[in-house]
Amino acid sequence: MLAIEAQAITDLIAHIDARFEQAIRILLQCRGRVVVSGIGKSGHIARKIAATLASTGTPAFFVHPAEASHGDLGMVTRDDVFLALSNSGETGELLVLIPVLKRQGAKLVALTGNPASTLGREADVHLYAGARQEACPLNLAPTASTTAALALGDAIAVALMRARGFTQDEFARSHPGGALGRKLLTLVRDVMRSGNEAPRIAETSSLTDALLEMSRGRMGMTAVVDPSQVVKGIFTDGDLRRAISKGLDLRKTLIKDAMSANPRTIGPDRLAAEAVEIMERGKVTQLLVVDDQDRLLGALNIHDLFRNKVV
Repeated sequence: MLAIEAQAITDLIAHIDARFEQAIRILLQCRGRVVVSGIGKSGHIARKIAATLASTGTPAFFVHPAEASHGDLGMVTRDDVFLALSNSGETGELLVLIPVLKRQGAKLVALTGNPASTLGREADVHLYAGARQEACPLNLAPTASTTAALALGDAIAVALMRARGFTQDEFARSHPGGALGRKLLTLVRDVMRSGNEAPRIAETSSLTDALLEMSRGRMGMTAVVDPSQVVKGIFTDGDLRRAISKGLDLRKTLIKDAMSANPRTIGPDRLAAEAVEIMERGKVTQLLVVDDQDRLLGALNIHDLFRNKVV
């Protein structure tokens, strides 16, 4: 079954031609919105295509063809493009809309499995979205054909994204509520600890001072800075274990002799998701946040990222 559906998608490649480019041009030039419609299984696919278009930079919505002929067609204007899905191309609920769409001046793009169908002939552009064989053992239930239509809808959305230069930030703005939005919108400055919440000590301090500051900050580390707040190093729980194993005197040893120099840092305007990548790559659980002159601005650890649902 999966092989049949996969073959239906593969077969579409031969049909990506000048008509596909023409459809993309029409959609790019649309001054209104893309109205996607279909009934039955094609209607479910149409809803998904409308949602994908809307979330990737092409204003779109779904309208049920039966409801359209009873008033909802008033949603469609001459500035819109009507994207109709029908495997047979003879769906009565869609065909009855064609004269009204033509009279309004809206463009019609049809996705069918039959170029010679009424819908295929009347469309401004027809795109083949059919299948040689359904995956259904009776070759009746829409399976491979709906998979093909869905894949073609995705291809249209991606082509429009590329043509518009749709960015990651624009994608994030249309997905503010979910995990994608958090990862794409949350900056380091949004989750870092700053001011007194970011533990720090002078490079002339002792290991004892470092332990006290680590306990106060409760981050399992402290930054080591010079009088101008430029980061010189970091002292972590791991550095403490190494100092103890070396038999260093906690009272007499200066922090600069036990710290880790050149610690991993990140800027405040970087994505919090980038902080996760740096931590994973470096196998660390803390990062110092610095400005462009390496002055300490804050700090964060993996728990801050978990708490803000970035991880």
